[in-house]
Amino acid sequence: MLVLYPRRRRLSRAVDASPSLRNKKDLIEAFVDSVSVDGAVDEEWQAFVAANREDELEAIIADERLRADATHAFIKTAFRDGALRTTGTAITKVLPPAFRFSADGGRGEQKRRVIETLGAFFERFFGLGSGAEL
Repeated sequence: MLVLYPRRRRLSRAVDASPSLRNKKDLIEAFVDSVSVDGAVDEEWQAFVAANREDELEAIIADERLRADATHAFIKTAFRDGALRTTGTAITKVLPPAFRFSADGGRGEQKRRVIETLGAFFERFFGLGSGAEL
């Protein structure tokens, strides 16, 4: 059984009470566990978020076989604009080449899955850092 210190329990309850922070809970708790006593917390937080954001984006790119440069540009634009654009040609630029011998190349299902995955990624990291590091 995990025993939490009173402050940690309060932090956990506060995060659980906020709908916008629930999907960020593991990041917040991991940061609290890793923060140094004599460091600059703001700088450590920014570095922690940037590293996790990059790691998770690279995992998505690898899992979905997305075009890395286009995906980074797409996500950077989303953080800059404050919204993930799922229409137009920007999203299709991140997708890998389609399979030629099926009706739509499996493109519709893959596009839906990628939009869902990148949307979850965006919601998870939006508002936690500047986004300029991408």
